[in-house]
Amino acid sequence: LSLVASASISCSVSSLPLSLTVKFVNCGQGGLVQFECSNPSDFRIEADGVVYALRPFTVSTLRAVPLVIVARDETNQQQWQTQVRLTPPIGQSQQKTQNKISVGQLKRMKRDWVIPPINVPENSRGEFPQDLVRIRSDNDKNRSLRYSVTGPGADQPPTGIFIIHPISGELSVMKPLDREHISNFHLRAHAVDLNGNQVESPIDIVINVIDMNDNRPEFIHQIWNGTIPEGSKPGTFVMTVTSVDKDDPKTANGMLRYKIVSQNPESPTSNMFTINNKTGGIITVAAGLDREKVPQYTLIIQATDMEGNPMYGLSNTATAVIKVTDINDNPPEFTAETFFGEVPENRVNVIVANLTVTDKDQPNTPAWNTVYKITGGDPTGRFSVPTDPTTNEGLVTVVKPIDYEISRTYVLTVVAVNEVSLARGIHSPRQSTATVSIRVIDVNESPNFEPNPKLIKLEEGMQPESALTTFTAQDPDRFMQQTIRYTRLSDPANWLRIDPNTGHITTIAVLDRESPYVKDNMYSATFLASDSGIPPASGTGTLQIFLLDINDNAPHVYPQETEMCEKPEPNGFNITALDGDLSPNAGPFAFELANRPSDIQRNWTITRLSDFAQLSLKIGFLESGIYEIPIIITDSGNLPMSNTSYLRVKVCQCDHNGDCTDQQHIVAAGLGTGAIIAILLCIIILLILVLLFVVWMKRRDKERQAKQLLIDPEDDVRDNILKYDEEGGGEEDQDYDLSQLQQPDTIEPDAIKPVGIRRMDERPLHPEPQYPIRSAAPHPGDIGDFINEGLKAADNDPTAPPYDSLLVFDYEGSGSTAGSLSSLNSSSSGGDQDYDYLNDWGPRFRKLADMYGGSDD
Repeated sequence: LSLVASASISCSVSSLPLSLTVKFVNCGQGGLVQFECSNPSDFRIEADGVVYALRPFTVSTLRAVPLVIVARDETNQQQWQTQVRLTPPIGQSQQKTQNKISVGQLKRMKRDWVIPPINVPENSRGEFPQDLVRIRSDNDKNRSLRYSVTGPGADQPPTGIFIIHPISGELSVMKPLDREHISNFHLRAHAVDLNGNQVESPIDIVINVIDMNDNRPEFIHQIWNGTIPEGSKPGTFVMTVTSVDKDDPKTANGMLRYKIVSQNPESPTSNMFTINNKTGGIITVAAGLDREKVPQYTLIIQATDMEGNPMYGLSNTATAVIKVTDINDNPPEFTAETFFGEVPENRVNVIVANLTVTDKDQPNTPAWNTVYKITGGDPTGRFSVPTDPTTNEGLVTVVKPIDYEISRTYVLTVVAVNEVSLARGIHSPRQSTATVSIRVIDVNESPNFEPNPKLIKLEEGMQPESALTTFTAQDPDRFMQQTIRYTRLSDPANWLRIDPNTGHITTIAVLDRESPYVKDNMYSATFLASDSGIPPASGTGTLQIFLLDINDNAPHVYPQETEMCEKPEPNGFNITALDGDLSPNAGPFAFELANRPSDIQRNWTITRLSDFAQLSLKIGFLESGIYEIPIIITDSGNLPMSNTSYLRVKVCQCDHNGDCTDQQHIVAAGLGTGAIIAILLCIIILLILVLLFVVWMKRRDKERQAKQLLIDPEDDVRDNILKYDEEGGGEEDQDYDLSQLQQPDTIEPDAIKPVGIRRMDERPLHPEPQYPIRSAAPHPGDIGDFINEGLKAADNDPTAPPYDSLLVFDYEGSGSTAGSLSSLNSSSSGGDQDYDYLNDWGPRFRKLADMYGGSDD
């Protein structure tokens, strides 16, 4: 398939109507070809190759409208193109003409059943239904046909938009169309006879909804936020704003243009920013951005469609907020050239002075945060200047002790800088450096012992009142006239004394290296030095005495006890010696047996073996018992010391394994015959003492009972408990009337309460149960039967409370048959008794002795 590139067309040029068409004939090659037009806003080419003019043309605009037709094979994507040249007609009247662009062999196509695409503007206000096109088949000349359409918008959702007259074939639209909802409809037309037989192949009907400018641009965000560093150069990109238009972006209805409507504030100029009218990108166009002067700009951005045409286009606005970010273009400056402070000597971690600065940069940012550096006046590093994170002040702090006697004042040079470097071209001014003058206050300092601790070496055994050394302290307060006194603070063994004025130390006891207060030959004592300042200050010093060993301890045998069998095998055992001294005042030791008693050397022998000795039995049998063997041990000191030490040997009977039997273990534990006898004597004496104590207690009880017989029981006022042989009461108490317990109301009938008057603790009113009537004065032995009968009656009483609960009885009556306790009178039958013995009972009974004893006075 080929197209002739030099094809031409001629048509009328004076206000041609839209019905002007140019017929484009297919080559008949059989391929599916799709046509495209280069100027879709002025012309439209349909699938059958028909070109339509979408608006009238004049002679002046005809040559300015080029037209290129592209044919594309959808099978192999091959394409061809040709240019259509529109020229005014020559000698032709203004009428509707049809011209063909012929390519290759021409083929006549049936015109009646070909429906070109239909263009329908959206949002039409015309009367509905509105006719669009009439469909007609050539077969309707011979017979009657019925027409119908199918597809979305007809019989498929959204239904009811398009209808066709079944007889005339007129296609109509029933309501306004919305391109933003559906941009085109694809329908299919059908023609059948009255019997429903298809007479034509279905044809496609394309209805394009022509866009109208009915949608304003809409910004994606109503408020756009952007930032730009202060001091930025012109042309610096800030941000991009974006707006969308629902209209066709291929037409002017959807082509947007941006512009800045206003800028607030208009400082330093009213045009600090500009915007790309097509992309919406905002850039700076002027210098002079200064956050300290203008921290934020607010721009009103307008987007207009129709390529920004203010007359026909629709517009909308949005707000762009541009924050000017801070850079370090302002150095910190001190508020004063010199700062002052004072600090007591020897104090650390003390704030001496607060350094204040001003910085115009944004607070709490690296460009505002200040760092203080000491550049002079502190060679020993006794001060530091940390930054207060809240106030940004410099805190001059003492980090090492200061001595007033060395330096009374300090003058520091401090430089203030930011955490980040200054911007390029910005330099630190003179105000970024300040002087800090610090005065040191003299305080009373503690005396210092030198050296501390002080070590001296002495031989042990030094006698009391011996001079050891002088341990003095120095007062660092050279400008204060003060005296120092010394006292002993810690002396565990109480060996030393110090002179309070001179610090001279002497002994008050013998120094003993073997004392438990000496650790690793070292004895430590602490002394206190106090000055006369106000308030007084004191310091401590430690004196360490290294005690050298002398031979002052005699050796003794080890172990001190051992055991052996009567017939030992072997007949010897090893022993050694212990010495509190150190070498060479200790071992090696010399061992020998004492001359007395004589049987020692007769029965035993001792032999030295290296660091120990072997004690052997000369005889083959030794009777069981405890033997103490005296052994003379001598150490190796320069002046040797000897000691007679006794070795306790327990001889016992042994079993076949060589172990002492249980009985012999008791003997070996020290319980000899004499010990056992002593223990028995002690037990006998203890038993005698217990027996004597019991006899004495018995005698005392008899004397007490004898005294009781001399006292009239009625006149005896002591709190004694009389013990009777019977369990009942006295004779008078046995005369009781049990009938009162049976029917208490019969005693005083006039004491019955009126009806309706009851106490809170009374039980409810119910019929009284009938209790069995007993004799008025039963025998005392019947009291148990009486209680049992009363219990049985209470159990059978339906009005009685539940079991195991407190019974509430009725009013018990007034008065009592028992006499008053006040009727008990003291007996006067014992007037001739002698009550003087009451004086012997103590002060509590002297009053009674005065009342009953003595004379008639």
